[in-house]
Amino acid sequence: MKFSEEIKRRRTFGIISHPDAGKTTLTEKLLLFGGAIQEAGAVKSNKIKKGATSDFMEIERQRGISVATSVLAFEYQGIKINILDTPGHKDFAEDTFRTLTAVDSVIVVIDVAKGVEEQTEKLVSVCRMRNIPMIVFINKLDREGKDAFELLDEVEQKLGLKVTPLSFPIGMGYDFKGIYNIWEKNINLFSGDSRKNIEETIEVSDLSSPELTTLIGDTAADTLQEEIELVDGIYPSFDKELYQKGDLQPVFFGSALNNFGVRELLDCFISIAPTPRAKESDIRVVQPDEKDFTGFVFKIHANMDPKHRDRLAFIKIVSGTFERNVPYLHTRHNKKLKFSSPNAFFAEKKEIVDISYPGDIVGLHDTGNFKIGDTLTTGEKLNYKGIPSFSPEHFRYINNADPLKSKQLAKGIDQLMDEGVAQLFTLELNGRKVIGTVGALQYEVIQYRLEHEYGAKCTYENLNVHKACWVEVEDESNDEFKDFKRVKSKFLAKDKQGQLVFLADSSFSLQMTQQKYPSIIFHFTSEF
Repeated sequence: MKFSEEIKRRRTFGIISHPDAGKTTLTEKLLLFGGAIQEAGAVKSNKIKKGATSDFMEIERQRGISVATSVLAFEYQGIKINILDTPGHKDFAEDTFRTLTAVDSVIVVIDVAKGVEEQTEKLVSVCRMRNIPMIVFINKLDREGKDAFELLDEVEQKLGLKVTPLSFPIGMGYDFKGIYNIWEKNINLFSGDSRKNIEETIEVSDLSSPELTTLIGDTAADTLQEEIELVDGIYPSFDKELYQKGDLQPVFFGSALNNFGVRELLDCFISIAPTPRAKESDIRVVQPDEKDFTGFVFKIHANMDPKHRDRLAFIKIVSGTFERNVPYLHTRHNKKLKFSSPNAFFAEKKEIVDISYPGDIVGLHDTGNFKIGDTLTTGEKLNYKGIPSFSPEHFRYINNADPLKSKQLAKGIDQLMDEGVAQLFTLELNGRKVIGTVGALQYEVIQYRLEHEYGAKCTYENLNVHKACWVEVEDESNDEFKDFKRVKSKFLAKDKQGQLVFLADSSFSLQMTQQKYPSIIFHFTSEF
């Protein structure tokens, strides 16, 4: 197959939503259609030992939530699909923001009963900033929930999207009869039997035909006719170009748990979703069909396999082909590296691949060369930008609880911070280590993983810090900066890259400091 055809058959997307809207379940069902797994495991059920395929860390199984982004690939109708399943829980939002830099389009999952929730709003606003094409999937239709039109309004108002329904529910909850597929003009009847893998669809081109009445009854048929007329009247018709620009969002209804409405979503997705997109670097825009390889690290995961202490750097390929055993330039270190066993993924199962194309995600074994945001190229010196560290909201001192294990603790902290789980600050005054995170749940994850993966125990001590600000100053020898360093010495720290950080203890003191030292600029993200 030619290089250009390989690019055309790639689709790389992420699934985002508020916790519990059903993203992991949807991911499992999509894999089921790709023939990748025979039987999907529910995230919640404790009776069956089979957990969800994409949740492979111990702590995820205990709590029934996804903590780390997992990468899954499968083939469907000749199209190679790469899914990045992201954590929904807000404490892990940073991982999700970084993942969004590596996707070409997004599916947003919304719970029919709860509607649009706050985490969905945050993530969608990030997608809109980058003009990422979005498809909305309204999930859990087999439960009682909000009216379909009410939901569509909510999506438009709260998320600021312009929607057009491509399928429409017939009833809901107890009266849920099925889905009318506007995109393909057919009806999928709901049997309520989740054992049936794939439902039969019945073609109905004319909604006023008597067939419809026999299928779903008089009242449901009348309601459906009225609703579809309304849909045609109110919403714009689907336009692929507008969707790919990020200006129009198609909506599907279904129930991922019962595998209902998922095939319609997937069939439409592969025909409209964008192929790998161009990406901006610090010197130029790189097109996917260029022959020279470029790619960037968007995630690092330590200890994928607890027995082997391995670290994997996840690389999104932007252009050219990535081949095994070929040396590539690591632009930050300016040295060439080659990889003998690049991996492709299926949750924790990995296969070694010889050649990968734009849009693919490759895992490279890493001995500490990579940081998040690093760029690899065939030789050109360019860097992809746009993976910031956000200012943390929680701060605690980390102390060693077992003096004999201080080496393991240091190594563990070092690796987990490279992974981007949290940020490490070292105080200038006494060298004490402070961990800053976006959410409080991260401290538990860090403590758990330090003990179970590195054999090190730690304790925390609260620290009253309002915000961490990265300090930028033009001339380090000026008196104002020297005065700032003297007066604020006990609030200064260095981050892992050695950049100076000011830990402000309240918003008032931050304001006062900004007024007192006008020549110093304080940033809330590390990328400036």
